[in-house]
Amino acid sequence: MSDPSNSLTVSVHRSGGAGHHFEEFIVPAYESQTVLDVVSWIQQNADATLSYRFACRVGMCGSCAMMVNGVPRWTCRTNVSKVINQGRLTIAPLRNLPVIKDLAVDMDPFFDKWVEAEGYHHPGRNRSEPIAEIDPESDERQVANAGIECINCSVCYAACDTVTGNPEYLGPAALQRAWTLLNDARDSERSRILDAVSGVGGCHNCHSMGSCTAYCPNELDPMSAIAGLKRETVRGFFRRRG
Repeated sequence: MSDPSNSLTVSVHRSGGAGHHFEEFIVPAYESQTVLDVVSWIQQNADATLSYRFACRVGMCGSCAMMVNGVPRWTCRTNVSKVINQGRLTIAPLRNLPVIKDLAVDMDPFFDKWVEAEGYHHPGRNRSEPIAEIDPESDERQVANAGIECINCSVCYAACDTVTGNPEYLGPAALQRAWTLLNDARDSERSRILDAVSGVGGCHNCHSMGSCTAYCPNELDPMSAIAGLKRETVRGFFRRRG
C-alpha cells in the first residue's frame, strides 16, 4: 500500500552531449519498493526522456545495475528501505564505463576485456569427435564451477578501484572467466590464457582490496580467482625458465 504522506527525494544523474548534472525528483514511497521501481516511476510519471536499462526485474540478467548512494547494485534486487539515507537516494550510472546517456553505460569496454583475457572457450576437439567427458566431482571442476554463475552485470568492474586508476586493467569479471577456463579440462589453450592474464593489464595489477567479491550480487569470489591466476602465472614463468 502507498502512503501519501511519505515520499523520497531522489537525485538522478542526467547527461547528454558534453554535459552532466544531477536532477532531483520527489517520488512517492511504497512498501517493498525497489530502486528500479523508483527509476521506473520517474521515467513513467515525471520525465519520459530518462534513459536506463533493465530487462528481467528478478535478478537474472544484471542489466539494471547502477550506482545507488555510491555503491554498485542490481536495482531490481535493492529494496529502498535498505539503502535510503535520511529520506534520500542518489542514483548514477556504473563507474568505470563510458556513459551513453543518463543511467545507461557503454558495456563495450567491459566485454572487450573478456576478449583480451581469452575469456572464451578454446575447443580441443572438432564437431566430428565425441564430446569430452568431465568428472563433475573432480577438484578441478569444482574450481571451474565456482565462477560459472557470472552474468556479466559489471558490478564488480564498477566496484574496482584498480580499474578506476588503470584503464588497461582487465578487471575482476574477465579475470575470473579466465580462471574458470583455465580449470576447465575441455579448454585447450591453457598457456594462451596465462599469457593473456600476465601482461600489462593482467592479474598482477590487482591490489587484493576485495571490492569485487564484497559487492558481487551472486556472491562469487573474483578476488580468489585472481589470486589463483597470480599463482599459476608465476608457476608458468618458472617452468619456462627451468
